[in-house]
Amino acid sequence: MSLPETTEATFRLEEKRVWVAGHTGMVGSALVRRLAQENCKVLTVRRREVDLTRQAETEQWIDHARPQVILMAAAKVGGIVANATYPAEFLYDNTMIAMNVMKAAAAVGVERLLWMGSSCIYPKHAAQPMREEDLLTGPLEPTNEAYAIAKIASLKLAEAYARQYGIPSISVMPTNLYGQDDNFDLQSSHVIPGMIRRLHEAKIRQAPSVTLWGSGMPLREFLHADDLADACVFLLKREVQASLINIGSGLELSIADLARLIAGIVGYDGRIVFDRDKPDGAPRKLLDSSRLAAMGWTPSVGLKSGIEDLYRRWQGEAQIAAE
Repeated sequence: MSLPETTEATFRLEEKRVWVAGHTGMVGSALVRRLAQENCKVLTVRRREVDLTRQAETEQWIDHARPQVILMAAAKVGGIVANATYPAEFLYDNTMIAMNVMKAAAAVGVERLLWMGSSCIYPKHAAQPMREEDLLTGPLEPTNEAYAIAKIASLKLAEAYARQYGIPSISVMPTNLYGQDDNFDLQSSHVIPGMIRRLHEAKIRQAPSVTLWGSGMPLREFLHADDLADACVFLLKREVQASLINIGSGLELSIADLARLIAGIVGYDGRIVFDRDKPDGAPRKLLDSSRLAAMGWTPSVGLKSGIEDLYRRWQGEAQIAAE
């Protein structure tokens, strides 16, 4: 459904029933925190209560809860290791979640629907920075192809339902994320929490060196989850003509520079070694977020301060768990 784009907030979230799917994850919990400022009724449900990969369970819950706005942050996510190890689960689970939720959302006539995508949907060798128009113009990065295909199917499904049923839908493509409630499991974490844990543990062991995957040369852009949540609420309140919106910080650095930054934050002064036999992923991933910037939104959390806050929180949680 094509809507006139505006920088003015015209859709009110106050007193709306807003479902945050995936509310216990990093992005979902950030959305819940941000929505607390909007005087809306936030709806949540845990996976043990409703498995979104199961159509009957999903339709029954949505029909009962009757959300007016849906923010889809539920997904199976992970880093390079997890994507390479479980491609079938990444493709199946994420595709089924999208199909089931979209069908049920159309049945109850939601007023706004926001899908959470990923910058990995863009071609591996897309021109940098990557524009929304670059979608489906080239081969994907093989290490996370299954996840990317599921996300592409999701946003195309949202476009189809918008055309056919008139549901205003926005698919947001965030850059690499980090923040409160991040995943620190070494087998499934993304780069920032994974590095924090490896370098912290190396400091505790007084290890003379620590080995990280890849060459350290790829360039990456990072965005705090709280900034992403703020951008999502910003977009929900506006009539957005484009169905696909990039959300990034506009700042990038090499993996090697990121490792040095994190080493300084955690206090590790040993040698950082990169294993070039391990995959790098895409050589560069920078989003062109000019479409969102033109609407008047900018991020507010700096990378260094955001990582410092994440490290303090993780240390606090680890201390509580040990007591």
